[in-house]
Amino acid sequence: MMPAQEQEIGMARKLEHFPNLVTMFFARARERKERPFLWAKRDGRWASTSWADAAAQVASLATAIKALGLNPGDRVMLVSENRPEWCISDLAIMAAGCVTVPTYTTNTERDHQHIIENSGARAIIVSDSKLARTLLPAAIRAGTAQHIIGIEPLRVSQSGALEYHQWAQLIGDHPTTADTMAAQAFFNRDDLACIIYTSGTGGSPRGVMQHHGAILHNVEGCCTVISEDFGWEEEVFLSFLPLSHAYEHTGGQHFPIGLGAEIYYAEGLDKLASNIEEVRPTIMVVVPRLFEVLRQRISKAIDKQGRVPAWLLDRAVAIEGRRAATGRTPMGDRPAQLAVNRLLKPKIARRFGGRMKAMVSGGAPLNPEVGNFFQALGLTFLQGYGQTEAAPVISCNRPSAGLKMDTVGPPLINTEVRIADDGEILVRGELVMHGYWRNDAETARVLKDGWLHTGDIGIIDGKGRIKITDRKKDIIVNDKGDNVAPQKIEGMLTLQNEIVQAMIYGDRRPYMVAVLVPDPEWTQSFCAKGGASCDFAALSRNPDYRAALGAAVERVNQDLSQIERVRRFIIADEPFAIENQQLTPSLKIRRHVLKQVYGERLDALYKA
Repeated sequence: MMPAQEQEIGMARKLEHFPNLVTMFFARARERKERPFLWAKRDGRWASTSWADAAAQVASLATAIKALGLNPGDRVMLVSENRPEWCISDLAIMAAGCVTVPTYTTNTERDHQHIIENSGARAIIVSDSKLARTLLPAAIRAGTAQHIIGIEPLRVSQSGALEYHQWAQLIGDHPTTADTMAAQAFFNRDDLACIIYTSGTGGSPRGVMQHHGAILHNVEGCCTVISEDFGWEEEVFLSFLPLSHAYEHTGGQHFPIGLGAEIYYAEGLDKLASNIEEVRPTIMVVVPRLFEVLRQRISKAIDKQGRVPAWLLDRAVAIEGRRAATGRTPMGDRPAQLAVNRLLKPKIARRFGGRMKAMVSGGAPLNPEVGNFFQALGLTFLQGYGQTEAAPVISCNRPSAGLKMDTVGPPLINTEVRIADDGEILVRGELVMHGYWRNDAETARVLKDGWLHTGDIGIIDGKGRIKITDRKKDIIVNDKGDNVAPQKIEGMLTLQNEIVQAMIYGDRRPYMVAVLVPDPEWTQSFCAKGGASCDFAALSRNPDYRAALGAAVERVNQDLSQIERVRRFIIADEPFAIENQQLTPSLKIRRHVLKQVYGERLDALYKA
């Protein structure tokens, strides 16, 4: 880094206006040279890949991808857990002029096949043989992919129509300098960078076309928040969410690259707390569910420490609640606040590494109580809002705008947001996708006159902050930020002989549950065979009857991804009907009515 740039550390500054993501990466690599960039645990110890080494690997892998015969615009699927090779592969695909298609490691064979066929991916990068077991049958059936690249050696006994390659060997066989590859990055901000698949209301995943400028717009906006509200310094990120998720892809990878930050890849949820203490991140990008888990763990740990720490925690939360409501700390709270600041907050800061600037929540709605809890402990908590279709960040809370946990903050710079006559939030700017891949009908439905129709209902308060009040679209967003299309699962359930109607439930929750209406003819048959009473109230408590319904649910689960699977269910009191207001005249279920009727019982399934 040049002396002038060294002087800027800790000062507010703007991100340069890059023509594409590849140029941004190579520019940062030239500045930071041998400084550490990507970190992962190897043999129990953190090991780093420098910016210079990563740039050389990106350049060589990009050259190898071209040598395989892939052309600009060709799609390359990427299936891997979070690791340095994910980032290097993504950048190499784009440096070769191709388009990255990230996919979840939890995808089923059917999910993989749909994405391969829909995207027309010509090559696939997969991390290891375990993930390849689900992927390869899908690739063979789809028939579009010609090359499989294993980050780790794959166990393959017969090649067939697919050509297999080793990631490291491809890099070794095509040595290329970073400067050589950087000089070939002629793409512009309008060019397609990646296709990220997200669930639609009909169930089939849709490919969101994110162009270079859309992601760069997000990076520029997020860098501005850090620069102006916190100071741009030597930042450290801990990557935890799947990189196939648009939120982590932008917020946990390209945003840190823009900042010239270090990225550590967490070992998993079970080791996250120790990873935080080891890594000492300055910024964490996570989903609400993680904060809820951390809140529970912190509360239990403090309770075990005795009455005084527990009292301090209660006081801290109460004081923050009053401050959030009034915008100031009452005089009567100040003695207790002083005790909290001296005795409690330093301990919490150490548990989070001691240099955390901000924890950023996104991907799913946040309970304001969770945000206030962390604010009370001295951790700056920012809630963001966005969609994959907006690359994905639309807005973010920031201290300079006044933190209010029931809002998602003001829009990013150069982002227009307005509220339609029906209350829907509309977004316009470079961040908005160009459309859904090979899906003109859905594109036309959500993009109108340059405005993205988000499907969310909200208001903009007097300080320009967005507040989400409802969801217009029929999509469940679980507590990890994953989108689940309920109609798809409901349709599969009602194809079973045992089930005639179903409603899926799980918004902001860790898994899906359901209300089931058993098929009356199947029920009569069950009663006749087993000699059971066909009294409906009695049947709903019959363990054999429930087990038979559970077996039907499990058959459906076999064809669903982990996030879609129905873990528990209740039996409806009566069929959904127009007469009881639970069906529309066109026989669609009225979710808000069913939630009113069954909401408490469904919520109880998460406590059982």
